[in-house]
Amino acid sequence: MSGAWRMVARAHGGPEVIAREDFDPGAPGEGEILIAQDAVGLNFIDTYYRTGLYPAPLPTPLGSEGAGRIAAIGPGVTGFAVGDVVGCTTGLGAYATHRIVAADRVVRIPDGVSTQDAAAMMLKGMTACYLAEDTIALRAGQVALVHAAAGGVGSVLVPWLRDKGVIVIAHCGSAEKAASVDADHSLHGRFDDLAARVRDLTGGQGVDVVYDGVGKDSWAASLASLRRRGLMVSYGNASGAVPPVSLLDLSRGGSLYVTRPTLFDYIATAEELAHSADRLFDRMRRGVVKAVIGQRFALADAAEAHRALEARQTTGATILIP
Repeated sequence: MSGAWRMVARAHGGPEVIAREDFDPGAPGEGEILIAQDAVGLNFIDTYYRTGLYPAPLPTPLGSEGAGRIAAIGPGVTGFAVGDVVGCTTGLGAYATHRIVAADRVVRIPDGVSTQDAAAMMLKGMTACYLAEDTIALRAGQVALVHAAAGGVGSVLVPWLRDKGVIVIAHCGSAEKAASVDADHSLHGRFDDLAARVRDLTGGQGVDVVYDGVGKDSWAASLASLRRRGLMVSYGNASGAVPPVSLLDLSRGGSLYVTRPTLFDYIATAEELAHSADRLFDRMRRGVVKAVIGQRFALADAAEAHRALEARQTTGATILIP
């Protein structure tokens, strides 16, 4: 296919390793769909593949999330037609004008949801879905601490939890970001006294669960913010990988629980993927969560987008436009 191009990491390193290359996606094979993409989602996991924190062969096609329209359908595909509006959040290679994916990893985007909103929301929104609905069955009145609450996942997770009646303590890196979050309590700044501030808000008890996508810098504060038998959900490494964990620290903290989930274990089957997408799009239609696109970059400027993301200069979601 003439005119198709993508952005890849030619080596492991900083944003400067990202380069543009022309390619031919070819025709979709058995059970596959070719998508002409309108928008691509930017996510922190993209930086993990770029730096080599998550291993992948070089050159590494970047990105996992995109949305557009079906350009061609391979043999054996049913339930889809050329022109359908769809999205995909799996594998690598979303930083591209065109992408071939397995049909059972594609979700149909409903009327009323734009491709830009879908690209901004699918991975982050389905991550928020499994965090809020599947990792722990929180009840109304329980308390959650959400780190990076103004970020991509946090800006979806906070309203999702509040819709369930969960009391949310949001933590952000700056006062400006904290002011943008509609939480029960908004905190910002350093981590060294965060646990004390959280306990002040909870009558000394601590929170039932911490949702932590920051990683290394917030780890100690997160554990210290938990109540007895609380759950630490470490789902990201924005500040670096969490150091080795001593089980005795969990014991001393009050018989704490820790989990390190990833989205793809919660959408491993076509049925699980569809269920997650349905729950997300339902909340988007009801206005519970919204696609807050804080930044738009040209796909060719993916390196600049990575720099902004890693410098914590973004708010809400960021999308790349081919």
